Amino acid sequence: MPIQFPTPPSSFAPSRRRFLGMSAVAAAFAVAGAPAPASAASGSAKPPLRFGVIADCQYADKPDGRVRRYRQSISKLQEAVATFNEEDLRFALHLGDFVDEFPESFDAVMPIWEQLRMSKYHVLGNHDFQMPREDVLATMMMPASYHHFRRNGWRFIVVDTNDISTYGNPEGSAKYALAEEMRAELQAAGKLNGQTYNGGVGAEQLAWIEQTLEHARRKGEKVVLNAHHPVFPLNQFNAYNDVELVDLVTSYDNVVAWFNGHNHAGNYGFAGGTHFMTFKGMVNTTVNSYATVQAYDDHLVVEGFGREPNRIVPIGAPAYEF
Repeated sequence: MPIQFPTPPSSFAPSRRRFLGMSAVAAAFAVAGAPAPASAASGSAKPPLRFGVIADCQYADKPDGRVRRYRQSISKLQEAVATFNEEDLRFALHLGDFVDEFPESFDAVMPIWEQLRMSKYHVLGNHDFQMPREDVLATMMMPASYHHFRRNGWRFIVVDTNDISTYGNPEGSAKYALAEEMRAELQAAGKLNGQTYNGGVGAEQLAWIEQTLEHARRKGEKVVLNAHHPVFPLNQFNAYNDVELVDLVTSYDNVVAWFNGHNHAGNYGFAGGTHFMTFKGMVNTTVNSYATVQAYDDHLVVEGFGREPNRIVPIGAPAYEF
């Protein structure tokens, strides 16, 4: 039976900082002292692609943490789904940590997620491993832990940054041992990201990412990679082989952005022509956080709800908040 969405509490009401059209985008560039993209300056261009983004719903039926409101993620997710269903979106992405703890947590949030009237994609997060990997993939209805899909001349790559990890692989396996080795090397070098809640991307997946990026470049497609762990700027939450991943993606001029969650405070960096954007965690505080993204030929526009800021993201130049 379809779930009936209750009216979200007023404390979860979205911050609907609606754009006034592309003229507002052009004006924001002017304030920032940067030339507006051609599509923004025209004032009449229609975005060819719009999609929704959520990071770290991280639901669990347990008491609040210091800043995390685990039970409130139910109402927050309901709000985001209702908002996305009102918009003309082609798909929605969740960037990992759909739950925080307990296998039964999926039973509470997956039916809400399934109410989305559009294509929907999950990225694996470290907290999602509440059961063996294959069971997690089946529960979250994922075709594989890493894969890609296309929309309107864009290619979206789902990356598994839990590929090499101790929580995502059985103890005694080669990947478990490699994760311990990588973490020990990072800790010995004094690196911030040598943490048990981080993971890395293995050699097989790295080769697949490079092959996929090359194929997208030959096809003339712009690329957004979607992962749970950040890789830039340097941060305690970064994937173990963050430097290797940054070197790989920035070597392709058709890579526009790397989207991720995991760092609930959010973050942003720009390197080698690529935007590295960390979306704020939905689970944190009583204020919601999610976004819609409009993809133009020469820039992205991120419309944030709640704690997530609005951003203009020009292709090949740093982003601006407004």
